[in-house]
Amino acid sequence: MSSWEGIWRRVLAAALTILVGVASAAAAPPMDKNFYLPNAAASKIVSVSKQGNPEAEVIVLTEAIAIKETGPKETVAKFGEVYAFSPTFIAIRREVPTMLTFWNLQPDDEHDFMLAAPDSTVLMHLKLMPLTKTSYIFTFHEDGIFNFYCAVHQPEMNGQILVLPPTVAK
Repeated sequence: MSSWEGIWRRVLAAALTILVGVASAAAAPPMDKNFYLPNAAASKIVSVSKQGNPEAEVIVLTEAIAIKETGPKETVAKFGEVYAFSPTFIAIRREVPTMLTFWNLQPDDEHDFMLAAPDSTVLMHLKLMPLTKTSYIFTFHEDGIFNFYCAVHQPEMNGQILVLPPTVAK
């Protein structure tokens, strides 16, 4: 990675942290000032909790695509370390409690999970510590496409949750 790319990544990560902090100032963060669950307004769009009875579960892995320890060296030199979420696309139904379990498979790299509403408002920000599983139950109350990303590893580490209308009972 060139020195300019490294500087740009650090500036972008810092700017996102500041923006998230400003956007969440009204929320009482359950973890620390930079990581938080949806506040009262965001909970009208998506409810998130550690406890409950999920009807479905999706496991979301962090993947090391190209890292300094394993290369390929040319890719890491040109693009820096490259990570991804897997899967990058999740489809769930509105009002169906769904457990998302994040597995950070890297032994020495933190990741995070930021969820944005269809209007790009950041709804929540979680820290994903190395070699941990982190589970939350998500219940979406609005249909639409919700982008998620790791603010530390942009632009490549991102994905989408498509929230579909509830199934029609017969």
